[in-house]
Amino acid sequence: MTRKRAERVLVIGLDCATPQFVFGPNRYEMPNLQALAARGCWGLLRSCHPPITVPAWASMMSSKDPGTLGYYGFRNRKDRSYDAMFTANSTAVKEKRVWDILSRQGKKVVVLGVPQTYPVSPVNGWLVSGFLAPNTDSDFTYPKALKTELREAVGEYIIDVKDYRTDDKDRLIKQIHGMLDNRFAYARYLMDSKPWDFFMMVEMGVDRLHHGLWQHIDPTHPKFVPGNPYENVLRDYYRAVDNHIGELLTRVGDETAVFIVSDHGAKSMHGGICVNQWLINEGLLTVRDKLDGRKRIEDCDIDWSRTKAWSSGGYYARLFLNVEGREPQGIIPADQYEAVRDEIVRKLEAMTDHEGKPLNTKAHKPEDLYRTVKGVAPDLIIYFGDLYWRSVGSVGFDSIYTFENDTGPDDANHDYNGIFVMDDRSGRAGQELQGLQLMDVAPTILDVLGVDVPADMQGKVIN
Repeated sequence: MTRKRAERVLVIGLDCATPQFVFGPNRYEMPNLQALAARGCWGLLRSCHPPITVPAWASMMSSKDPGTLGYYGFRNRKDRSYDAMFTANSTAVKEKRVWDILSRQGKKVVVLGVPQTYPVSPVNGWLVSGFLAPNTDSDFTYPKALKTELREAVGEYIIDVKDYRTDDKDRLIKQIHGMLDNRFAYARYLMDSKPWDFFMMVEMGVDRLHHGLWQHIDPTHPKFVPGNPYENVLRDYYRAVDNHIGELLTRVGDETAVFIVSDHGAKSMHGGICVNQWLINEGLLTVRDKLDGRKRIEDCDIDWSRTKAWSSGGYYARLFLNVEGREPQGIIPADQYEAVRDEIVRKLEAMTDHEGKPLNTKAHKPEDLYRTVKGVAPDLIIYFGDLYWRSVGSVGFDSIYTFENDTGPDDANHDYNGIFVMDDRSGRAGQELQGLQLMDVAPTILDVLGVDVPADMQGKVIN
């Protein structure tokens, strides 16, 4: 099929938008998005390792894997010390993203709400940063004067919802819908008032709603109660998102190729594995604290002379080894590193759940996942229970299994597949595509615009 070059590209990013709600027999009613897929093409979009917002959006827009990017989540080890950490904001992104490449080509870009764009950097156009901006008093726009223009034209920018891990579901739903309306109002203003060749926005509310209310909508969730008052909250929200998408699509014509993408999906969270408690039980981690209650591992007094491994919790586990000559008080001899790592992998992957059934845990070595490994990567990246179980970093539990999240109420874990919809005006007529990967998006956008794809991009052009 011959691709028709587009004059412009519109990318609508929906963080955490999940395939079963968009495609297939149980999809929600989203007539605008689904009509776009029927005109163009669509498919599952395999996320990166790990499938989380940071680094996924940067991987998508740079076509580089997280090992090349050099960060593996929001917070990463800064060096080989035990407590130095950094947050992967925009200053961590050393690779050029699509809008950087297009800016250098002289094309006008608009970037709205994309993760890892704060602190802001100059572009050939206009940028409104994503949720890592601390507040609206900060300089969260480029150019700086854009903040005042937007505030006067549209109103105060809503960076993110506050405290989405909450038991106050009514407040959360109201906040998320308010952020949705605000983000798309900003999008409409920028789309109408600025000349652009590339326009990208990301809406975070899908992710926040999944985490906050999944147990109320998914009959497979262990805590689902039929007939609860929130059963249709996701259906209503996805429909509201689709209405906003429809309004944006009325502003473009055949000259514009349209992409709708998500960075990962979501699935029911069945429980949590207390990974550091497991390490203590296995004799791999020793704390001096009297654990008569739950405690964050970061607040514990770890006996490094008797510790071989420790971990950070989250949607996946990052496990680090205490290696002699590498960590300040390392005890694993360098020549035993692989043997110790392999033994931990064996034990993790042999774990059962609380009922004694196989958990189907996968422990990955970074060098097996990435083309190169930069920064201070975890020694193991662990997905518990095929991502139906999250990693809980706190200690002081009676069991390694928990059904309460240590960072507040959370019903969903991340899943490997997000969504991909593209209408590049080539007459594909609803073609379903197979084998799509996150890093394929950036080179495809450049190809649609007739811009040469950099040789170091790791993804392929979707044809």
